[in-house]
This record gives sequence, C-alpha cells and structure tokens, in this order.
Amino acid sequence: MGANGGIALAKFAAATYTGSGAMLAEAIHSLADCTNQVFLLIGLKEAKKPANAAHPMGYARVVYFWAMMVALLLFFVGGAFSVMEGIEHLKHPQAISTPWIALGVLGVSVVLEAFSLRGAMVEIRKISSGKSFMQWFRETRQSELMVVAGEDIAALAGLALAFVAVSLTVITGNPLWDACGTIAVGILLMIVAVAVIREVKAMVTGESAAPEVHAAIKAYIEADTDVAGVRNLISMQWGEQVMIAVQAVMRPQPSDVALVDAINRIEAGIQQRWPQVHWCFFEPDHASSVLQRG
Repeated sequence: MGANGGIALAKFAAATYTGSGAMLAEAIHSLADCTNQVFLLIGLKEAKKPANAAHPMGYARVVYFWAMMVALLLFFVGGAFSVMEGIEHLKHPQAISTPWIALGVLGVSVVLEAFSLRGAMVEIRKISSGKSFMQWFRETRQSELMVVAGEDIAALAGLALAFVAVSLTVITGNPLWDACGTIAVGILLMIVAVAVIREVKAMVTGESAAPEVHAAIKAYIEADTDVAGVRNLISMQWGEQVMIAVQAVMRPQPSDVALVDAINRIEAGIQQRWPQVHWCFFEPDHASSVLQRG
C-alpha cells in the first residue's frame, strides 16, 4: 500500500508536469491500487471477528465482498476513467512537455511493480502445488492473493503500454499515440477486473474447497477402517476456512458409543491433517440404506 501510494504521487506529479494522458491513466491506476489495499486490509481484519448468534460460522467470507469491491473499483475508477480520459485526449490532443520525466517515472515504477509481482508469485508457488498460474488463478480460493496478483500483472502490463505510448509520442511527435496508450491502459484494467470479478463471484455464491483438497479429504475418509464408503461429501470454502458435510457408510460397530467414537476419531483426524477445516458435519449410514435408495 505504501509503495502504491508513493508511485501514485510520483505519477500524478509527472502527469501534471508533462500533460501526458497515459501517465495520468497510470496515476489513477496506482491510486486505485492503493485504495484496493485498504479494502483488502479491512476485509482481512473483519474476517477475524469471532462468531456470534447472528453469524454462527463467523465472518471469514467477508473477504469475498471486499475483493469484489476491489475489482469494481479497478474496473470503474482505473479502467473506465482511463478510457474516458484517452477519448478526451483523442478529441483534443496536446503535446507532452518534458517527456523524459514521464519515461523516468514509468521506468522506476516498472522496477517497483516487478518486485511486488515477484513477491506475489513466490507466495503463489508455495501453495500452487506445481500448477500453472492460470490453473491456480481459476481454482484458488484465496481471493486476496488472487486480487493482488491480478493487480500487479495489470500494473506491469499497463506500465509497459504507457511507456511505449509515451516513447512513440516522443519519436513521432504525434500526441495521438499518448491518447491511444491511455485508452489501451484503461481497456487492460477492465479486462483484468472482469477476470477477477468472475472468480470472486464463484466464491461469493459458494464454492467448494480446492479440488485437490476435496479429493484428498474424501480419500482419507474412505481409507479409514471403520468406513465402508463415502456416499456424499460436500465441501465449501469459507474465507480461509473450510466446511465439510459427509455422508458415509459405516462398518458395523458393537454399540452406538463405538459408532460415535469412530466418527469423532475421523473428524479429529481430518481437522488435524487439514487445519482449515473448522466445521465437519458427519452423517453415518449403512449399506442396506444405500441399496434401498439406489
């Protein structure tokens, strides 16, 4: 947040001094990024509020709301405003004053954003289990990390577009290149925002745990000596936490107490192996009921 704030101030100063529309679009983008970090911090803080009677499963899913707010801000403030600014510069083109200042600020910003993206990618590699970035992006349930990575990619690509636009304006002396660069930056931001909105929407509406986690939990239950088979397993991501509901065919037990003990042992094993599983609802069944229902 501090880095984005500093970059935004530098870009606004350079945009005011040079009159570059592409630089102004990048300044708006950095301001939107800074505001987005505030939203994510608010979401992460609210998510830690304890459960109560009104919210018995806690507030963990509130991070999805703030992630959606970030995506909308990126779309309208970052993207749409940049496009409108570019169209205005197309209608009323103006020369860039002292373009080397703009290019210098953009160059420094590229380096800073590259470090930020590198940090995000290091965290992603730690948890992606060898998946490609696009596969991780589609399957991840960590909205805050997804938003940060999306912002950083958009920032780097936007800086590259702005750098090219300002450079072409300097080389050709035609300010229309700067206007086109401003529009290109805006369109890029809107594309990234739509991609983030699409993924966050799936989380808001209720998405299962990551496919590999869901499959591993099911395999763990089926491998238990007291379980004959898993009839149904439902998992739901709840912010950083996971809720699962299991219907399993249990092997005959000597008593109801033994059955309860077996279920408690399985639940404890699941929560020990996957600490993110905060709720486990276990419904025992028997083989004859499966045959009747089948």
